[in-house]
Amino acid sequence: MSAKTDLISQDVVHTLDGLFHERVRRSPDHVAYRHFDDHDCEWRELTWREMEQEVARWQAAMRNESLQPGDRVAVMLKNCPQWVMYDQAALGLGLVTVPLYVSDRPENVAHVLQDSGAKMLLIDSATHWHPLREACTSLTALDRIVTLRTPPEGDSDSRLRGVDEWLPDEHQGFHHLDTDAGKLATIVYTSGTTGKSKGVMLSHRNVLSNASGALQCFDVFPGDTFLSFLPLSHALERMAGYYLPVMSGATVAYARSIQQLQDDLTVIRPTILVTVPRIFERIQAGMRNKLEKGPASARKLFELAIEVGYSRFEHAQGRASWHPKHLLWPVLKKLVANKLHSRLGGRLRLAVSGGAALSPGNARTFIGLGIPIIQGYGLSETSPVISVSRLDSNLPTSVGNPIPNIEVRLGALDALEVRGPNVMLGYWNNEAATRDMLSEDGWLNTGDVVRIDDKGRITITGRIKEIIVLSNGEKVPPSDMETAILADPIFEQVMVVGESKPYLGLLAVVNHDRWRTAMHERGLAADWPASLYASQSKAYALQRVTQLIQSFPGYARIRRIALLNEAWSVENGLLTPTLKVKRAKVLDHYKKDYDGLYDGY
Repeated sequence: MSAKTDLISQDVVHTLDGLFHERVRRSPDHVAYRHFDDHDCEWRELTWREMEQEVARWQAAMRNESLQPGDRVAVMLKNCPQWVMYDQAALGLGLVTVPLYVSDRPENVAHVLQDSGAKMLLIDSATHWHPLREACTSLTALDRIVTLRTPPEGDSDSRLRGVDEWLPDEHQGFHHLDTDAGKLATIVYTSGTTGKSKGVMLSHRNVLSNASGALQCFDVFPGDTFLSFLPLSHALERMAGYYLPVMSGATVAYARSIQQLQDDLTVIRPTILVTVPRIFERIQAGMRNKLEKGPASARKLFELAIEVGYSRFEHAQGRASWHPKHLLWPVLKKLVANKLHSRLGGRLRLAVSGGAALSPGNARTFIGLGIPIIQGYGLSETSPVISVSRLDSNLPTSVGNPIPNIEVRLGALDALEVRGPNVMLGYWNNEAATRDMLSEDGWLNTGDVVRIDDKGRITITGRIKEIIVLSNGEKVPPSDMETAILADPIFEQVMVVGESKPYLGLLAVVNHDRWRTAMHERGLAADWPASLYASQSKAYALQRVTQLIQSFPGYARIRRIALLNEAWSVENGLLTPTLKVKRAKVLDHYKKDYDGLYDGY
């Protein structure tokens, strides 16, 4: 890998399509993207020059639709080169891209299309459109639906057009409008843990400044390879897994699916991963499940490797002294750590985790085994990154320092406020929500309660809207408690409750296999799901929870627990597409269980 960077300055390009144009000029024959061809069942590569030729064809097709600068065009695809082609073609014509989650519910897709006034939609196939059609019957602006797969003959929707038919063979070259950096580039709809999702308006400058700031916090080289698997509709992946590699000249490979991620890691052998904590949780659960079935000696060796590795990390960070046990590392690395590195492809030099808090247990395991994980934090409204850890100042309980050009301060109730070139233009068609979020002098209230230490590092302690106020007036941020409880693998998902109640309760989704094993070990009934409702079972689960949160203040005690057997998901409406819990929806869905936590009080 080249140890020399090739960064494009935002001062030179001004716009996102200008960024792409400059990358093609600098690196025409460098591999831009790798993707799996489902038809030929093999991995294929596209150079920057080849991408530019394809973007020019997409632009020619868009011009045939009589689209005008400022018109909105939506995309609802899994990650693939065509996502980029569509986006860059639109940006170069002055259009505004509106990304949609493939996994989103039809009613929310309809809301986004209607609210944005999107005139065109790119989707995988007619079969993906048909489930949405009923929810989208009232759309007035949507004139064209382009599908990557050819729609069947005789489809009744005249707006459908297969991309092979829609794209012309001839084009007039790549059009790059040298527009104002402050112009609207995209509308990113927030996941919406409460109420209808809002459209975050981001300019070219917003996103470019964020990518540029991030690249001052860690190095990315032209020889680097990203493995992209978070959806490109997610603001983090869009900036850090798409525009940032264009700015730095790195290659992006698109994973086939989350289910095939393990295989793709070993094939692509990425050097950089942009991910969310859930991926590390899955890998750790798999490793520990395998260890539990093996000899006790293997488990002890695994824990020793983590202990020694993490001690070395703390020493390297200047927070602990050297210890003689560090001499064991070469052996432990060979016997334990290298196996994890091989599962991740063997070349990983940086993992950036964002979107949610990385649990202390996960951080300790992976950092202890030599995986260089740094955490980032931000919002769609901030393009999205506000802060990121540095490799030489990496405190896993924090989300790092603000990236360059961003100001931060503490507001009311210690809520973090942010100002900088990455802060959104406002919410689309929603001036009231914009005024609630943005002050007249440009400060954005994140709603996240934080601490800022003497080195400027930010630690998230809760959200103002999620702070639970007990009937005695005590205020409890639930997120830290939930993270602590999830360290126990018997719990899949948890939500601390108790607003206006005399004490805290817990709704907990239980891991089926681990629950049955625990019940058998204690001689208790293991019938599923009947055993979840037995008083002895609840008492046992509550005892485990109590041990996990014993370091929290006295008023932050969970008195009762409701054990659940149904996972919260996007499909059942209890998680957002970015896998955040819709707390109000969960409370409504489990109203009977929730009320039962306070029976008799």
